[in-house]
Amino acid sequence: MLSDIAGRPMVVRVAERARASGAERVLIATDHTEIAAAAKRYGFESMMTLAEHANGTDRLAEAARRLQLRPDAVVVNVQGDEPLIDPGLIALVAAQLAAHPGASVATACHPIARAGELFNPNVVKVVLDRNGFARYFSRAPIPYARDDFAARSAPLQPGVTAFTDSLPTGLPAYRHVGIYAYRACFLETYAALEPSPLERFEALEQLRVLWHGHAIAVARLDGAPAAGVDTPEDLARVRAQFDHACGTG
Repeated sequence: MLSDIAGRPMVVRVAERARASGAERVLIATDHTEIAAAAKRYGFESMMTLAEHANGTDRLAEAARRLQLRPDAVVVNVQGDEPLIDPGLIALVAAQLAAHPGASVATACHPIARAGELFNPNVVKVVLDRNGFARYFSRAPIPYARDDFAARSAPLQPGVTAFTDSLPTGLPAYRHVGIYAYRACFLETYAALEPSPLERFEALEQLRVLWHGHAIAVARLDGAPAAGVDTPEDLARVRAQFDHACGTG
């Protein structure tokens, strides 16, 4: 979070993107004193939260409760390792939740174009209904094009198998984008929800929301958003992009 990117800590770069989204308020919720100090140094509001939270949503719930937000306030959770996040994406998921009063949460997805991505368990897939609400999230290849995939795996001759990385035309396969908007009142509800067996096996926290009958509205993007920072190589890539932008700007 404190890695330098073009002269500023990464978490501050993320906060700058959040501010550019048009949000009424941007707050860095953390249990790390150095992160709070960095926020203050660059003019961002921060809040020291409990260290024992199991996940970011629980931390968000604490912050919303202490801020005494109105129940219908929309809160967007932006991870601190997303320095290239599009401010428009932040605004989009907030608008998606505001536009669907029956939803407790909103998130985003984009089409999957390659079979390798669909079958990759590190890629989280989401199945939508006709109204754009999530019906399930999984690491498995869903929806599964039974006949097409069976035909691809059939050997052409003994010892030879044909495979293509393209997907059947029209297959509604979507990759989940890990950004969430919540109603402030639901954050308190979520913190009290019992974990579901689905989330334990899939290792996907959002399945708790569906398990307990709450709706998740999903905004569909045309393509994949910029990737976050998970490795030293990711950090080098992001630094190079910032350096290029500063050099050409």
